[in-house]
Amino acid sequence: MKKKLTPVLALILLAILLLPLCVLGEEEKAADAAPLPKDNLVETTHSVTIKGTPLEYTATTGTICMHNDLGDYEVFFTAYNVEAPDDASPRPITFIFNGGPGSSSVWLHMGLFSPRKVALDADGMVVSVPTVTRENEYSLLDITDLVFIDPVGTGYSRALPGTEENTFYSLEGDCVSVSDFIRLYISRYNRWASPKYLAGESFGTARAIYVCDYLQSCYHIALNGIILISCANDYSALQFSGSNDLPYASFVPSYAAAAWYHHRLNETYQNMSLDDFLSEVRKFTAEEYQPALYKGTSMTQDETRAVAARLAAYIGLKEEDILDKNLRIQLNDFTTLLLKDEGKVIGRYDSRYTGSMMTGNAGTYSDPSDNGVGEAFASAFNDYLARSLEYTTDRFYETLSNDVNYKWQFGLDNQIFCQEDTIHDCLAKNDFLKIWVVSGQYDLATPFFATEWVYNHLFLNESQQSRLSFTYYPSGHMFYNHEPSMIQFREHAESWYGAASK
Repeated sequence: MKKKLTPVLALILLAILLLPLCVLGEEEKAADAAPLPKDNLVETTHSVTIKGTPLEYTATTGTICMHNDLGDYEVFFTAYNVEAPDDASPRPITFIFNGGPGSSSVWLHMGLFSPRKVALDADGMVVSVPTVTRENEYSLLDITDLVFIDPVGTGYSRALPGTEENTFYSLEGDCVSVSDFIRLYISRYNRWASPKYLAGESFGTARAIYVCDYLQSCYHIALNGIILISCANDYSALQFSGSNDLPYASFVPSYAAAAWYHHRLNETYQNMSLDDFLSEVRKFTAEEYQPALYKGTSMTQDETRAVAARLAAYIGLKEEDILDKNLRIQLNDFTTLLLKDEGKVIGRYDSRYTGSMMTGNAGTYSDPSDNGVGEAFASAFNDYLARSLEYTTDRFYETLSNDVNYKWQFGLDNQIFCQEDTIHDCLAKNDFLKIWVVSGQYDLATPFFATEWVYNHLFLNESQQSRLSFTYYPSGHMFYNHEPSMIQFREHAESWYGAASK
């Protein structure tokens, strides 16, 4: 007679029989989950001469694998460090990125801060193809260690399998991913005791403000200073859209600077210094032009013509063209109309540059201040990365991704972000934070008057206001492509870092 299994024994037997299947299932899951790639870093030693003094430094470049609530991703960076004497205070460290938002850090890396730079002429023109690098005697490496960061989707930084790349193409995703890299770098390389700085250009200035706030709020990392180059902290002052009249006023002083540079003004204005002339244009814009835009069709024809005549005299266009546009001159109008009688257009990134009007496709605008620059930076950096920094890969280095820019734009539809409150809070919460705002007078991408409008609407107290400083250079969006401006920046940086670290 067979004995029946008790319920307990039956369960035990069933578990034993199913155990191989459970183990197999776990093995299959483990096989499906690809292991995260290892960090891929290369370290090399170099020297540079700055202000006549040789300086030895270590360069570290490559990718670090990140894992957080955003998912898994790799961040590509290049760091330059100078070893401080044992009895010295920790050296300052500056984290640097560009904008786009789909831009790598190659522009500030190879154009301004690092010990090597793209070999352009003194006015920023490409002198050879392919372009190489040369020693940068104006580098800030003797003042601060430097870390250049490529956000996800730029350079060699990327979302890893299993993580949605669009996660990073938003204000929050971008801020968190960059901030967490900075936190990790500070911990991994023992930089908690170092004075800490950020530097950003264009959209990178918006990133810098958000990252500053996030680092302090979430990681208790207080910064000593932020350098904001060619600011984009409030898009309502920059984007021509709908009934928003603010950009029309924001661009007028920069239009005037371009007209002055190209000698399109009457003798009275042409003989003024640029700074004196722009002071007068600022006053007209704030006190007469902007109120006229607000009034719209409630103005009489005589009032409208009077404003158009004043504006024409300041920005070098015909009064009829301004009246045809209802006093509202958009960027593409100005860049194509100013030198139309010469068959030329002027640059957006730097209005000093001129080029021929495109004839193959009527109405097409090609920025003469941008033509060839991207290729020059790309060839110089890829050569430098492989031969000097000894980092090689078969992957493509994304200097500026239009695909990422498009995905960001799609994600920001119907959003115009403004950072006045965030900037105010950063200064209010950290009594040691200093902000240095840098603008190019010939920049038509992020005009300086738009920047002034933002920083005039922070409503700071006297102590907070004293920690803001502003510098203007006779150059464009990438002011450092103009060597005289770069030399001035180097002198100003020495003073600012000294003050910011106190």
